[in-house]
Amino acid sequence: MSKLAVVFPGIGYTADKPLLHYSRRIAERLGFEIRIINYSGFPEKVIGDRDKMVRSFQIALAHSEEMLSGIDFSAYDDIVFIGKSVGTIVAAKIAAESPDKDKIRLILYTPLEDTFSFSFGRAIAFSGTDDPWVGKEKSRIFALCEERQIPCTMIPSGNHSLESRDVFFDLEQLPGIIRKTESFLRG
Repeated sequence: MSKLAVVFPGIGYTADKPLLHYSRRIAERLGFEIRIINYSGFPEKVIGDRDKMVRSFQIALAHSEEMLSGIDFSAYDDIVFIGKSVGTIVAAKIAAESPDKDKIRLILYTPLEDTFSFSFGRAIAFSGTDDPWVGKEKSRIFALCEERQIPCTMIPSGNHSLESRDVFFDLEQLPGIIRKTESFLRG
């Protein structure tokens, strides 16, 4: 069985940061071929500026499409897109527009509302209750996941990196997040 995992990082959250690093390591252990999307050239001070957010998405999408252009998704039996922040929007768009969309699953770390503007298949999501990118108390992420029947783990006091001000609390949360990720990767 051939398996592919594609990692779509966030603007400042690279593939070497904990959520994506450990997800990638689990995927590798489970026999997934790994592709990491790299992008650069984002505008500064994006949070709260809709025009800069759209521009960042366009930049990430262009880099992603270029890096994935030579991949024949039909050659894989199982495909998982692992996205973080803006990477969740890019992953959702690419999955929704793929002729192989029925076999693409998504892991959504701190998805943004725009992620849910695309029709994609099976997914799992993780968000923080104090994520300034999605409005903290006004966050619609949990409701959007519920509408789509996407399991969504809400991390108490979690910011956009799913971290709080308490490093020991964060270290207690990370194994649970990664275990749920592993379970999803296993199918």
